[in-house]
Amino acid sequence: MSSETHAGYYVPHGTRWPIVGSIGLTTLVSGFAIFLNGNPLGAKVMAAGVAIVLLMMFGWFGTVIRESESGMYNMQVDRSFRWGMAWFIFSEVMFFAAFFGALFYARVLAVPWLGGGDAATHSLLWPQFSPAWPTNGPGDLGGKFETISPWGIPALNTLLLLSSGVTITFAHWALKKNQRGALLFWLAATVILGVTFLGFQIHEYGHAYSELNLTLGSGIYGSTFFMLTGFHGMHVTIGAIMLTVILLRSAKGHFTPDRHFAFEGVAWYWHFVDVVWLGLFIFVYVL
Repeated sequence: MSSETHAGYYVPHGTRWPIVGSIGLTTLVSGFAIFLNGNPLGAKVMAAGVAIVLLMMFGWFGTVIRESESGMYNMQVDRSFRWGMAWFIFSEVMFFAAFFGALFYARVLAVPWLGGGDAATHSLLWPQFSPAWPTNGPGDLGGKFETISPWGIPALNTLLLLSSGVTITFAHWALKKNQRGALLFWLAATVILGVTFLGFQIHEYGHAYSELNLTLGSGIYGSTFFMLTGFHGMHVTIGAIMLTVILLRSAKGHFTPDRHFAFEGVAWYWHFVDVVWLGLFIFVYVL
């Protein structure tokens, strides 16, 4: 092992960013609570919270980038970053596992129980309810709706995200070979594919609301559909922003074939987003 491996661990200096982040998150959550209680002031408080959080992220990540480029981090710090990113992605896996679990519970257990699978529940609560999926519930919440065909925009978006997984891999290979031009090309292609995915999803949401009457108020199917696809879209947005930052850093000459954890961490995250979408396409759209 190299002597750098045994070097002292870098201890960051005092920083204001953690307290700024705490203030921003508190403001954001408080504004959301006010908004849910019907006070229009809540939207403004939420916007202020988002602005503070963005300021914190820009400043804190900028500090980390400057420290990294100045050579302050050794291999022990690199390993710590990798462990941190691995645990972060694991927490995201559990996040989506909870939502997929909610879909499974509603579709495989709760709806059949209400439709006669549990005689007591069926006869006492909604004897007239006939179980079927997709459903808006015994009370036809939100009115009748239509589902989105998986073989239109969802299939196209699947192709886009799978292609982006290939392009980010090509970019990684280019970085390892120190081919800066190819790295920038494939990174830009990945960003374009991700943004195109988001554009199609926005169009799909507009179509669902305006023409299919499929909304968040469309019972259990509408809530699980928008909960899963909406949170995934949020993660694609975050991933696209991170990829854009990596693209700009690569254009400035950051990263070397041997030291490029920031690139790898974003690539891990993007591949995770791809895998989650495959689960969504199969269990939400197709089945």
